[in-house]
Amino acid sequence: MRHIPNIISILRILLVIPVVILLLDERYGAALLLFAIAGISDGVDGFLAKRFGWQSRLGSILDPLADKLLLVCSFLSLAWLGLIPLALVVAVMLRDLMIVLGAIALHYRYGRFEMQPTRVSKVNTFFQIVLVLAVVFHYGEFAHIPWIVDALVYIVWATTLISGANYVWIWGRRALATPDGKGRGQ
Repeated sequence: MRHIPNIISILRILLVIPVVILLLDERYGAALLLFAIAGISDGVDGFLAKRFGWQSRLGSILDPLADKLLLVCSFLSLAWLGLIPLALVVAVMLRDLMIVLGAIALHYRYGRFEMQPTRVSKVNTFFQIVLVLAVVFHYGEFAHIPWIVDALVYIVWATTLISGANYVWIWGRRALATPDGKGRGQ
């Protein structure tokens, strides 16, 4: 039973493929439905893991990986269709790459450490999700005011840059604070 959250995360990773296919086929309603299922499953696996103590190291990797894959692949698909700026997608991916490389460097320099998203990173992820949803709504059967998508693009730009700088600041301070880097939280 304790593997159920990890199985849900793996299924969420597998949902990325049909979401991308549906987006590229411009079947926004169906893509939105799968995106919603992925979002609900993210909440369910987190609830189960916390409620029943089924948290695991694998789950702490699979859950954010599933979220990132869905977001990055959705961003790439929407950029391919010309619905969001490619430069924004590149900025988001570079930020994520910087975080991964920074985490790897800290791990090899100081050993195992707890990698938790910062508040500004959570805000950035929230606005990335809202941007994908707004674009899918706008170009799907649920058209709304187009300036909302434009505003969200700018918000995602800003939160991406701020979040990236925030990680550099926090991890840089951590690396400089103590010779072994241990005992410091994010």
